[in-house]
Amino acid sequence: MARRNDPFSQNIDWLTLLLYFCCVGMGWLNVYAAVYSPEAHTSLFDLSTNAGKQLMWIGTTLLLIICILVINHTVFDTFAFIFYGFMILMLVLVLFLGSNINGSRSWFKFGSFTIQPAEFAKVATALALAKYLDVPGINLSKQKDLLWVGGIILLPCILIIASNETGSTLVFASFVIMLYREGLPSWIPALGITAAALFIVALVFPKLYIFLGVVALLGLIILIMPRHNRSVTNLIGIGVLGIGMMIFVTGVDFFVNGVLQKHQRNRIKVLVDPTIDPLGVGWNVTQAKIAIGSGRLQGKGFLEGTQTKFDFVPEQSTDFIFCTIGEEHGFIGGLVVIALFVGLLSRIVILAEKQRTKFARVYGYCVAGIIFFHVMVNIGMTIGLMPVIGIPLPFFSYGGSSLWSFSILLFIFLKLDSRRTALARR
Repeated sequence: MARRNDPFSQNIDWLTLLLYFCCVGMGWLNVYAAVYSPEAHTSLFDLSTNAGKQLMWIGTTLLLIICILVINHTVFDTFAFIFYGFMILMLVLVLFLGSNINGSRSWFKFGSFTIQPAEFAKVATALALAKYLDVPGINLSKQKDLLWVGGIILLPCILIIASNETGSTLVFASFVIMLYREGLPSWIPALGITAAALFIVALVFPKLYIFLGVVALLGLIILIMPRHNRSVTNLIGIGVLGIGMMIFVTGVDFFVNGVLQKHQRNRIKVLVDPTIDPLGVGWNVTQAKIAIGSGRLQGKGFLEGTQTKFDFVPEQSTDFIFCTIGEEHGFIGGLVVIALFVGLLSRIVILAEKQRTKFARVYGYCVAGIIFFHVMVNIGMTIGLMPVIGIPLPFFSYGGSSLWSFSILLFIFLKLDSRRTALARR
């Protein structure tokens, strides 16, 4: 009889496991392709290259996975707030003891290896949110509970911003997907989407046109509003909304030019006008699109990419790994990668809905939201649809912190789901 703590006897969802290993395996091969040099002809297992180091990270990740599958599932529920508190401590310590890499003081450096606490903070925050929302009587329609949830999310965000790691901070917005599933009032995500749309519009169009558009929109709303709803209170509310939108639009210029740093302003300018300064601030996105476009339908072939080989594409094995996929494997290869992520995300959501505990369901949706946000933004920024904010493609991008954090994030959920499956079979 197999022992209960044998990881290979667990009721793990094998389809999710298969999708995970496909992503990790394809990621490793593409990291090798991104740094491959025909002249040097380095081996796939050369530990001095990124591909060799990534293989080492994969090996240590397998050990982490076994540990997660062996320990009792109640550990994640019982110690959720302790994990969260520990990661908050790490985020504080990295501000004083961390190494400055690419202008961000968010890394602990150990010899040639680096660890980024911000990556693991997402896991800890997901556990803390699941623990808090699992408490009986918690309701996201109550202001008190909503403030507590907001505090759990904002605390690591503030510390990560302090380390100048804006990209990782934006990922915490993905928790809105889980919160909406758990009863978040619909006006909150609607307000966020409206603000984002107004922000982009304010960057593209003159302010006068926007103000006229807002007035026309509010006038149309009043026009189609039933007569019995045209009370003084509602009309005042619509007027306040219009004034608020105009104030927001007016403040965009101040925020962009007075608050954001120069490199952040440049990224926004490139998003609005991709042709701006193609040899300067627009270089990254321009070269990324050239690399992906050059792959056409079937790609140039494995290790045959030229844009990545000659370092035209920046950060080609990390943030821009999708360029290697597009150039060497073409539209078909890119479609396969996207299909893998769609399959993985769909499976996670299906399993989350099957959970018997609110803790496991909430955590499952956090996992899906985080992975979805990373995939959407990472692929979007390589084709010029999203600003370049420097976040990795899950399981594909080179880096130990990224691979560890995403693997831990996913396999904690699979461990929780295995308990649900075991109970269902009794």
